[in-house]
Amino acid sequence: MTINAVLVANRGEIARRIFTTCRRRGITTVAVFSDPDADSPHVREADSAVRLPGSTPADTYLRGDLIIAAAVRAGADAIHPGYGFLAENAGFARAVQDAGLTWIGPDPAAIEVMGSKIESKRRMAAAGLSVLDLLDPDAVTEAELPVLVKASAGGGGRGMRIVRTLAELPAAVASAAREAGAAFGDPTVFCERYLDEGHHVEVQIMADAHGTVWALGERECSLQRRHQKVIEEAPAPLVERIGGDLRERLLAAGRKAAAAVDYRGAGTVEFIAAANGDFWFLEMNTRLQVEHPVTECVTGTDLVGLQLDVAAGHRLSGAEPAMTGYAVEARLYAESPADDWRPETGTVVTFDAPGVTARFERAGLDGIRLDSGVVDGSVVGTHYDGMLAKVIAYASTREAAARQLAAALRRARVHGVATNRDLLVASLLHPQFLAGTAGTGFYTDHPPAALTAGTGLDPALGALVAALSDAALVPLLARGFRNIPVGYRSRRYAVGDTEIEVRYRFGRDGLEVPGRDDVVLVDATADAVVLDLDGVRRRWTVGRFADRVVVDGPQGSLELRRVPRFTDPSAQLPAGALVAPMPGTVVRTDVRIGEAVVAGQALIWLEAMKMEHVVRAPADGTVTELPVPVGRQVSQGTPLAVVAAAGDG
Repeated sequence: MTINAVLVANRGEIARRIFTTCRRRGITTVAVFSDPDADSPHVREADSAVRLPGSTPADTYLRGDLIIAAAVRAGADAIHPGYGFLAENAGFARAVQDAGLTWIGPDPAAIEVMGSKIESKRRMAAAGLSVLDLLDPDAVTEAELPVLVKASAGGGGRGMRIVRTLAELPAAVASAAREAGAAFGDPTVFCERYLDEGHHVEVQIMADAHGTVWALGERECSLQRRHQKVIEEAPAPLVERIGGDLRERLLAAGRKAAAAVDYRGAGTVEFIAAANGDFWFLEMNTRLQVEHPVTECVTGTDLVGLQLDVAAGHRLSGAEPAMTGYAVEARLYAESPADDWRPETGTVVTFDAPGVTARFERAGLDGIRLDSGVVDGSVVGTHYDGMLAKVIAYASTREAAARQLAAALRRARVHGVATNRDLLVASLLHPQFLAGTAGTGFYTDHPPAALTAGTGLDPALGALVAALSDAALVPLLARGFRNIPVGYRSRRYAVGDTEIEVRYRFGRDGLEVPGRDDVVLVDATADAVVLDLDGVRRRWTVGRFADRVVVDGPQGSLELRRVPRFTDPSAQLPAGALVAPMPGTVVRTDVRIGEAVVAGQALIWLEAMKMEHVVRAPADGTVTELPVPVGRQVSQGTPLAVVAAAGDG
């Protein structure tokens, strides 16, 4: 069989990644796009593209009928689902085959079995793999705590909750079921034992239709937030540390899992492992994984290319690839980790990653690979996942890969949306991560605010750089230069909720900053500032958009907001107002007007990007206003409630 034209039933970086392999092989590429994605990079790069009218996933990328019709109309003879959306939908896979198209994925029957975490556990136990016991949410006992509530369908951390007390269990089950229903259309949940210091280890599988099953090494993905992976690597440090026959046993378990369901194509068998190397089957993802680049780096393979080969009926030829070197991947997200991982939306004004040696393809040794779905001007909205890019380092040692990746992230310029970049750098350089001992509880033990405290660019110094650069926009005489000293000029900036005043003047001896005798101005333009700080010369670049100034330098980046001299009184919110931290839909309100609440109490649940986010009372008080009803969509900054502080009035 020959594949001539592939439609990718997806968007963003994974569509671009698949197109890269297709172009190299001379295969025609077809994109589909929703209305918000009309000008996205994956649409511009495809040979042809078909519009899916609408904005939400339910109206567009989850409409299998529209996608198949688009493939037929555009002349595609095969469909690659990427990951997410319909990638693990057995009904869609069957519909693709029924339409006479080639499905670049496993057999629908295998998707069906492994798509149910409950049924897959039963099947794998029968095949001889160790599994964690399934627990009925209604029958969990104190002795079985802590437990993890999990959605039976789907993945990506949605529909998952850690429960440590029986009192928390009913609300956690209800919330997980609600989230799973919204994300996957199936609210079924179950419980299993939760390992606080577990390690997430997974085996990459590739199988053909002729009985050959490859296990292309293992990965470790233990650093997770909300059960979603943040940093992934190959080989797994747990396996490297324990040694012995652990790798062989893991890879054998992966092959056994694939053989048990007559698997074909790319898949990942996921395990939870204890610190001593004991491991249990969790689930199988019947698709390409987000973290597949690390396996491509260490095995020298093109997993998308192998998917195409297998779908075309070819055999896996040669010896099973082995791992060489070390690869580490970080997921760069539009989010504020220190603010309960709050998703961020907005326009990516600048996206630049200097030092990248490969894009969507395997990087050479000591190289940096970038897989990204955004470019300058891309919009991050609420309908889709907020991942901006995957940055991957490949080196001869694990520590070299981690340090090279941290340096690449630090040098990147990402303006317009808040990101988790500083957290990624701090995580990669943390002693526990470098030692290879970090488990799935890493961010519980090391909260983001604590990890990033004292790292990055000092806000006061960043504000000074911003002020000097802003001053360079003004003609020299207007800056206040005199042959004799005059009064100081003042500029105000805000970093988050903190305002910083910068006072400076230009006298006969150059720049003068109160309290900063160690600062000598070397050069300042609208785009860059060079300072001598106590004998050490440093350079920062400066960018601007709207009322923001972004400073990038060797210590990291800082986004500042210019504070106007006068504030519009009509723009002030009432005291005690709680606003929406992001655009979304109010799905639940747990209080009434006049009700007394305590600090930290959950008041309102907001759904954004298929995840629920809780708005809590900032202090003890009484609810005086609830202006937004359940079911209403809101924009970021919309007042959701007003809590009058205890003692007011």
